[in-house]
Amino acid sequence: MTNGELFNAAVKAAENSYSPYSHFKVGAALLTADGKVYTGCNIENASYSLTNCAERTAVFKAVSEGVKDFKAIAVAGSGNGDFSRPCTPCGACLQVLSEFCGDDMVIVLSNGWYRLADFLPMRFTEESMK
Repeated sequence: MTNGELFNAAVKAAENSYSPYSHFKVGAALLTADGKVYTGCNIENASYSLTNCAERTAVFKAVSEGVKDFKAIAVAGSGNGDFSRPCTPCGACLQVLSEFCGDDMVIVLSNGWYRLADFLPMRFTEESMK
């Protein structure tokens, strides 16, 4: 799967967004090492702290099915239907990604691709707890 195809899957996932408060739809498409794609969307809640981001939704779907080996994730977000501006993962999503992915995990945005280490260079890992 190309980065463009993965990004398009994220845009399509944003269609399922439940965002009645922010009106900002986010979709994510998570590519596994074996080529399967898990999608997710943001799911808001009137109690904002209970909101779940698209990236974490995709990761949790995959992990709940026993998959923990990921290659890339695409993220697309927009408040007006134009997904051409980059929408970066939040800190919580980056930390969840870091639990399962190395520094070279690819993050695909509308303006190109990056590595997890580009966004989270000093990530908190299992080694940090020793």
